Amino acid sequence: MKAKHLFAGILSLSVLLTTVTACAGSPNASSAQSTENSSQAGTASQSAPAEKITLTFWNNYTNDTQHTMENTIKQWNSDHPNIQIEASSTENNAYKTKIKTAIAADSAPDIIYTWAGGFTEPFVKAGKILPLDDYLNDGTKDKLLSGALTNITFDGKVYGLTYNQQAGALYVNNDLFEQNGVKVPTTFDELLTAVKTFKSKGITPMTVGEKDEWPGMWYYDMIALREGGAQLCLDALNKKESYDQTAFAEAAQKLQDLVDAGAFPKDVLGVTRDESVAMFTQGKIPMYFGGNFDAQVIDDSLKGKVSAVKFPTIAGAKGTDTEYLGGGADALCVSANSKHKDEAVQAIKYLASEFSSGMYLTGGGLPEWKYDSLDQSKIDPLSKEIMENIVKGSTGSVPAWDLYLTGDDAQTHLDLVQSLFGKQISPQDFAKQMQQKVNKS
Repeated sequence: MKAKHLFAGILSLSVLLTTVTACAGSPNASSAQSTENSSQAGTASQSAPAEKITLTFWNNYTNDTQHTMENTIKQWNSDHPNIQIEASSTENNAYKTKIKTAIAADSAPDIIYTWAGGFTEPFVKAGKILPLDDYLNDGTKDKLLSGALTNITFDGKVYGLTYNQQAGALYVNNDLFEQNGVKVPTTFDELLTAVKTFKSKGITPMTVGEKDEWPGMWYYDMIALREGGAQLCLDALNKKESYDQTAFAEAAQKLQDLVDAGAFPKDVLGVTRDESVAMFTQGKIPMYFGGNFDAQVIDDSLKGKVSAVKFPTIAGAKGTDTEYLGGGADALCVSANSKHKDEAVQAIKYLASEFSSGMYLTGGGLPEWKYDSLDQSKIDPLSKEIMENIVKGSTGSVPAWDLYLTGDDAQTHLDLVQSLFGKQISPQDFAKQMQQKVNKS
């Protein structure tokens, strides 16, 4: 779910990483881990194993963001000649199937890219992921932002290191708004007015890659957050509240109101996520709701023309503009079946902290590791806007629902939202089916 550009020289820019390859803290840690030079991030282990070790690492970075990942891995491999990382990237949706199949078959890679929350939980319950608590007593936790481990902690134990959090933003093309005399919306009513005005001028107001399902789900989940508020959404996701209630039906209705108003392309169900982003970056569409991971490519294409603003509020609803869709999302885990657990943990500490700062600097993500020492002038402007105006000072957040829900429940939600876009289901039936199919217990 990410798209960003080459980040060169990231390792030398980040002073956050001065001890990330230090002793991992496990009582059974290998000598390669326990004697790691803590004065420089990325310095080769002083007592690296004589025999060369290869750590396999699977991920879903097949777009521009992979350059940051590639450079980081290249640096690690250069500094650790006896502990090499061999990475393999697979397209987002295919990756989900691939990693689930591999974990079930006990053929997972040493290092696993995953989504924190519901996607990872089944792997943890099946005993397939290595718990990290014994490895984190070396100061690692002190380098992370508050709450960075929340979505990757299950039954009181930590099973991965997050490096990137997500936050939804409404990207607006200021030039198109000004040229057409349209006000940037701060309420849902104003959003509908903007949609209708642009539509009357022959301009497609918004776009979404609903062929891939999850981009459209972001729209629904964001509207549901505005309708019901963060606590209600979290309670429903945790099966403490029913989906079959007014807030969720109203959110479905408002999504269909946008569809009915002509907000999206007519062939919305056939547009991929990458195609939708390209439509916006061509400068012909005024609004796009997406994640912070879209910031770099948008800013590169429309330098200085786009702002990232909060999604509009809904009059009379419980949600506020201090709540956002997102939170800790991307994480690195170690397979419980890895033959090189200590080395893999050593590697994910390094990778996670490097990815956190590197992707923030290049617009690929929002950090989960402390970043106060980074050169703020080098941070992608749109990413900085999102971090400063949407994330900081927030009172609550809810992850995209497909990351929170487990197993088939996530796919059911995606399918039902797609049915809303296709006008194949009513808002009331959407809420009822969410309760019947997802929130059974």
